[in-house]
Amino acid sequence: MSGSTPAPPDDAPARARAAVQSLYDGDRASRALGVELLDVAPGRVRVALTVRDDMLNGHGICHGGVVFTLADAAFAFACNSHGEAMVAASTSIDFLAPAPRGARLIATAAETMRTARHGIYDVTVTAASGEAIASFRGRCARLRLQAPTA
Repeated sequence: MSGSTPAPPDDAPARARAAVQSLYDGDRASRALGVELLDVAPGRVRVALTVRDDMLNGHGICHGGVVFTLADAAFAFACNSHGEAMVAASTSIDFLAPAPRGARLIATAAETMRTARHGIYDVTVTAASGEAIASFRGRCARLRLQAPTA
């Protein structure tokens, strides 16, 4: 061991993991759907879920609302990974392929642009095979908490 002290590591990844874990811990909807956190980095998150029987629509494929919710969860975690409270201001989704019962869906969210007040994130939902299931874009805005009124 030399006498020099190594440079401290960049703690942005650790802060991102802590911020996302805290949000996930309070996100009962995502946990009830079985959403799993796979990877977290500042501005980037990967989550997954497995399509269950209670997630199927009348055609026997994954309900679009479930696919949207998975993408929205990835978006929420990614835009909050900087430790600042952000909420969705607008979103859009394109459904590209159906997902059958038992499919493992993976949503990868990536920050495209971020300012102090807004951000834009792209989310790709794929099957475990890599097949594209949906493409989602979300715009977030800083959450402004209002003081309670008397």
